[in-house]
Amino acid sequence: LRLDEKVRVAVFKSEVKGVFCAGADLKERAKMDDAEVGHFVKRLRNLMDEIAALPVPTIAAIDGYALGGGLELALACDLRVAASSAKMGLIETTRGLLPGAGGTQRLPRCVGIGLAKELIFTGRQIDGEEAASIGLVNHTVPQNSEGDAAYRRALTLAKEILPQAPFAVKMGKLAINRGIEVDIASGMAIEGMCYAQNIPTRDRQEGMAAFREKRPPQFIGK
Repeated sequence: LRLDEKVRVAVFKSEVKGVFCAGADLKERAKMDDAEVGHFVKRLRNLMDEIAALPVPTIAAIDGYALGGGLELALACDLRVAASSAKMGLIETTRGLLPGAGGTQRLPRCVGIGLAKELIFTGRQIDGEEAASIGLVNHTVPQNSEGDAAYRRALTLAKEILPQAPFAVKMGKLAINRGIEVDIASGMAIEGMCYAQNIPTRDRQEGMAAFREKRPPQFIGK
């Protein structure tokens, strides 16, 4: 995906009805020794980091349970859409664990420190409506009879992104992701560097020409 220039948006969905991702298989984990558990979680953390670093926008379509590592997967995405009936939570403390694949870092950046601490300390599960109210998900929708309402909403959101200039969207994502980690002056510098890369693109010239000629732009990602 990272190397395929034809990819504009990546949507993460489950093929299992009622479950987005239920997290690690604790029966499997119980058979591992301490070293194996550490290696497993490190690989999982690296996977989430790679998903977060994808250059194109990513959307998690949460149509069911997103628990533990499953919610960490959704948090690694840029945007999240949930069915109102979906259940989400970093439940690790209820199993004698703590989030180890980015949850302690990405959840506070998403909902704020106080709420993140409360959710992690309690291991509480929340539904799609509450998730939307605290900013954990961008949109919540009533579940349908097919069980894919969040996926359908995610596709609608993806289709809003598709017509926009691909390189500009990528630079926007990069500027946000890098800028949020630093002070605002450094963030402004990052934005300036990303903007400078976008100036010589053919898409920027096309956008200006389309505006002048009062027609829809035809972006090519160059």
